[in-house]
Amino acid sequence: MKIIKIISISLGVVITSYLSLSCAKTSPEKLAGVNTDFNNKAVVQVFVAAVNATRNYVYVDANPVTGALLSSGSVFPSQGFGFNVDGGIRAFLVRDTQVNKIPVTTQVPLSFAENLTAGKHFTIFIYDTITTPKQLIVQDNIYKPADTGSCRLRFANFIYNPSAVPNVDVYSFKTGTNIFTNIPVTGVTDYVSYPSRVPLDTLYVRETGTLNQLLKVSISTLTPFRNYTFVYRGSHRATTKSSSLFANF
Repeated sequence: MKIIKIISISLGVVITSYLSLSCAKTSPEKLAGVNTDFNNKAVVQVFVAAVNATRNYVYVDANPVTGALLSSGSVFPSQGFGFNVDGGIRAFLVRDTQVNKIPVTTQVPLSFAENLTAGKHFTIFIYDTITTPKQLIVQDNIYKPADTGSCRLRFANFIYNPSAVPNVDVYSFKTGTNIFTNIPVTGVTDYVSYPSRVPLDTLYVRETGTLNQLLKVSISTLTPFRNYTFVYRGSHRATTKSSSLFANF
């Protein structure tokens, strides 16, 4: 009887332990902040071309997504190729963090909604000036080139001027041709094949159909297979014409 009693107690302990482990395995995991399923995610980059923008933060659905202040010429994220956002209609806000502080910023907060397709890559361009900020979102036609000596390059014209300005061409010294032609303000081209292993190229931004040079930019060797965006920005009527080059993928 004593042996039977001991065996019964032992079996009870084993069964209890097994049930406890089973419950632990089947109970819902408390890792709501961790999501490895990106099937319902869109990938987004934000580029700030607005003249005189400083101290900018980006919010999605009222949640800040930037970890550093963004100024004119900044891309977020600065490292990597974008941040993940749930697909569907998302509410964006871009504003100067100086709001509600002294001195008060003159930048007008920019709020807008975008319908993002899951599984796609988008770039949001913030442009114009800090008193009249605007946004343009484009879906990025990204893919990996087959040629090991090539990357892909597109051009975005976000130069600012209060009145209309001529369209522009982009001439490549190495290829000896215009690689982009007749691009208006706020125009964003599709990607074209571009030699990634050229040691150094010089790109000239010119008024369309002329040799009137607006900007001269040196381009170093780019990474094969990558997709890049070359942005013409700044103020047309001032000496602040500038450019930025960043990778999309």
